[in-house]
Order: sequence, then C-alpha cells, then structure tokens
Amino acid sequence: MYVHPMELRHLRYFVAVVDAGSLTAAAEVLHLSQPPLSVAVSKLESELGVRLLHRTPRGVEPTSAGRYLLDAASRVLGEIDDMVSTLGRFAEGTAGSLTVAAVPVLMWHRLPALLRDHARAAPDVEVRLIDPPPWEAVELLQQRRADLAAVVVSDHERFAARLAGTLDVTDWGPVPLVAVLPPDEATAPDPYPLGSFDGVELLLPRRTAAVPSLPEAVEAVLRRHGVVPGSVRTVETIQAGLPLVEAGVARALLPDPDRASLGRFDVTVRTIAPEPAPMRALVLSRRDGDPRVRRLLEQIDSGPRNHV
Repeated sequence: MYVHPMELRHLRYFVAVVDAGSLTAAAEVLHLSQPPLSVAVSKLESELGVRLLHRTPRGVEPTSAGRYLLDAASRVLGEIDDMVSTLGRFAEGTAGSLTVAAVPVLMWHRLPALLRDHARAAPDVEVRLIDPPPWEAVELLQQRRADLAAVVVSDHERFAARLAGTLDVTDWGPVPLVAVLPPDEATAPDPYPLGSFDGVELLLPRRTAAVPSLPEAVEAVLRRHGVVPGSVRTVETIQAGLPLVEAGVARALLPDPDRASLGRFDVTVRTIAPEPAPMRALVLSRRDGDPRVRRLLEQIDSGPRNHV
C-alpha cells in the first residue's frame, strides 16, 4: 500500500505538541495559531493510519503509537539537525578536508605556524600535506589534486602576472637567502661574505621553466657581484642537497623562511653580506571560491602580507 511520505514539518509539530502537553501551548512555542497546528497533527495521523494522541480536557497524551513515533522522530530530527549543522560548517569552510602542496622549506617552519592558527579557527578541517618540488605543486593544483600550492619563487611579480586570470596568488611574505655551510665551519663569520663562494663547489636545485625559483635567484646574485663558483652540482631538490652540505662536500645559498627552517639540520647557517634580495613565498589557489581555501587564506591575510 502506498503511504504518503511524512513531512518533517509535521514531525516537528507532533514532537512540539507532546513536549508542550497541549496544542495551545505548542502553538505558542511554534509561533502558530492553534487551528493550523491541529490540522497538521490530524493530517499526520491520517497519513499514518493510526491515532497518535489522546485528546483530554487537560491537554494531550501520546498513545503507544505516539510514544513510538516520539522516540523515532526525536532521533531522526536530531540527526537531520546535526546534518544541517555540519553542512553549514562545510559552507563556512570549518569542516571537510584540504590538501596543501607545499615545497619542503615552507613545510619546516612557516606552514606549521600557519596550521596552528588555522586549527584553532577550523578544528574540524582535516589538512593533508604533500611536499613536492615547486613545479609539481603547481601541477597538482591545476589538476585539482591539491587545493593550495605554496611555493618560493624569484621574480614573484612576473610569476604572478603569468598566472593572472587562471589562479589566485597570495603573497606569503619574503624569504631571505642565507649561506649554508658544513657543520665544521661553525666559526664562520656572520654575516658571511658572498665572495667566499668564489671557487668553491656550490649546490643548486634543478632549474625549471615552469617556476623560476632558487637557481635563478642564486645565479642573479652571484652574477651581480662577480662571484664564480669552482663548480656547480645540480641536485633534484633542496632537501636532496642538504645531506651533501652536512657531509662537508659542498656549500649552498638557500632560502630560509623566517630564518628558522634550516636550524633542524646539521649545518652552519649564516646571513650574507652583501645581503641578496629575498625570494618570495606565494600561495596559489583556484578561482572557485572554495570556503575551506578562503578560510585558510584569511589566516595568511591576517598577517602583514597582501594579495599580489
């Protein structure tokens, strides 16, 4: 037999009537007049084919069927309220999951600091982290396999202009270049003369046209000051080159976000004189207005950094 589906509104009315003990009291709680409420409850009884309430001069009491419906309706309505609340948090960007592809030097200090603030603002958002090289981070974002890409670039204005119209670019602040030396050079001066790189073996990550990054920044500063390394050893990534510095076989000029990212390694870190122009950390996102992304970017915008 076909049964007309119950309306959630009628279930809420029924629960309110039982809780209030009378149609009159429930009507006041629901801000309704009594006749429409009485019609709604009668319609519910008609649809279900069973009496739900005993009407008495003192008010109403649920029948055995009414008590069953009261328990079941309370569970169903509670689950629906929870569902609506959770979906609302999705809309506000305070629930769900978020995948961030960030280059390792940002993973080591700056990103954890950001995520601590974000976790306080949106504790129910699960953040998943990937640490690819910069060109792969951008590809993951474009392929929708990541929601944000955090990279460190040289010539950030030209890079941002190239992405204009396709991705949003948020400036995450300057990233200074520092001298990274073997651990047995702990007595090296600070600042470290840039000319000391003349004639030594220097590490540089692999260059890529997709994202102008550390190789371009280092080559520009060495060329500007006439410094010629004895040789350049190419490594795939910064993190792949650091063990070679720790082993004492090479030196490097590396980005050190907040001057705090490289301290975890067994190397000697020094500022450089003359001080090179800093690189720039950028956070890239798609232009789809995702509330989870927007909320995380708000954490960045709350600091002294602006959109490019």
